Amino acid sequence: MNRPSPHRPPLRRRLVPRGLRTRLVVAFLLVSALSVLAAAALTVRQARGATLDRARDRAVHDLRGQLDSLAPDLPARPAERDLRALALQLDRSGGSRAWHTSAAYRDGPLVSATGRAAPLPAGLREAGAPARHAVAQRFHHGGDPWLAVAVPVMVADQPSRRSGLVVYAAFSLASEEQDVSALVDAARTGALPVVLLSAVPALLAAGSVLRPVRRLRSAAENMAAGALDTRIDARGNDELADLARTFNGMAATLQADAETLRGMEARARRFAADVSHEMRTPLAAMTAVTGVLDADAASGRLDPETAEALGLVADETRRLARMVDDLMEISRFDAGAAVLHRDQIDVGELVRKTLSLRHWQERVDVDVAPGLRATVDPRRIDVVLANLVGNALRHGGPSAPVHVRARGEGDRLVLTVTDGGPGIPPDVLPHVFDRFTKGDAARTRSEGSGLGLAIAAENARLHGGTLTAANVPGGGAEFTLELPLHLPRDGT
Repeated sequence: MNRPSPHRPPLRRRLVPRGLRTRLVVAFLLVSALSVLAAAALTVRQARGATLDRARDRAVHDLRGQLDSLAPDLPARPAERDLRALALQLDRSGGSRAWHTSAAYRDGPLVSATGRAAPLPAGLREAGAPARHAVAQRFHHGGDPWLAVAVPVMVADQPSRRSGLVVYAAFSLASEEQDVSALVDAARTGALPVVLLSAVPALLAAGSVLRPVRRLRSAAENMAAGALDTRIDARGNDELADLARTFNGMAATLQADAETLRGMEARARRFAADVSHEMRTPLAAMTAVTGVLDADAASGRLDPETAEALGLVADETRRLARMVDDLMEISRFDAGAAVLHRDQIDVGELVRKTLSLRHWQERVDVDVAPGLRATVDPRRIDVVLANLVGNALRHGGPSAPVHVRARGEGDRLVLTVTDGGPGIPPDVLPHVFDRFTKGDAARTRSEGSGLGLAIAAENARLHGGTLTAANVPGGGAEFTLELPLHLPRDGT
């Protein structure tokens, strides 16, 4: 079964726009679309209401005008034939509106010209009979919108007195609805081009907003690459300009602090190198003298107390000489003066020679692939092996086994040194290759200077390789040295 790549985001997250530019454009388009739709909906609603109100007002006006000319000819108490004649005349005067009229006197029945009453909505007669003004009501008939009006006829010489006659007219609003539908279609058709055209100002606005952000990102990348003198041209008085000025202030502070730290570090390295160099000559003389005295103490010509004191002095002198040598080596790495003298060697022979010179061959288990050869600096790899095996023997315990393994993996030499001790404390493991780091902080004095693993890591990097440390699950620490098996193509 195919498994999703761990670096590929889930589909749900990929559907969300990631870039700020995309988000700004999408947000701008959404706002434009909502604005256009809201404006179109409001316009259509107002236009529809205005169209229907205008149709109602015209119908009432026309109907009242006809009644004003026809009602005076009616008797005071019109009979059914009079109402039918009135409805017929009103139907003929409807013109293009083609309304259907009916008339009713007081509580009498509705009378129409055809004998069939016009379609009226429920409740219109009850609302129109007692009214003094025209009453209109929209309804649906046969699936189409209709408008019905009830107009009371007033007494001719008394305009405020109802005569009891009410005329009802109903007509279709299909043509008005068609006009409204055409307006809706026009609004819908015009909305899409407006939204699409709004993409142009959206892109321009997003570009103007993101241009300072891109400059800020580029400046941050330059600073991350070490160019602490990077600055941004802050323009304007908006928030992005304030951010650019804040970035410039931060960059100036970082640059000043970095220059101060580099100066302090350079002075500290120069001091360590000078002190080490000055101590090397007297220490060489002291080492020679203590060697002679140590030989006299071993021969038994001195009393026991003097021999013990001389032995202590000789041990401390040798320890101090090793520390000075380590400091000199670190100084060469810091100054970039360390060089490689590569040679093609047999890896197994180099490992056995390193162990034999220090009399460790009986305490270390060696497993090196036969015929494994590599192009390295033998002296520097000897230093690395000596540091790793010495640490394993010292911290792994007297009875814990130490294993040295070497294999060729592709074009890389992989050499591991494993001990059976308690392992490296978790809080020390990330800093094990730092200078003056010791595995047991309670042991303020030990044979090591705290520089051995740092020198080993520098030698590995000088070869174009790596040196890593880890704890073995079953107990113990494991150091892995990876180096190129052969010279690079440029021969360096």
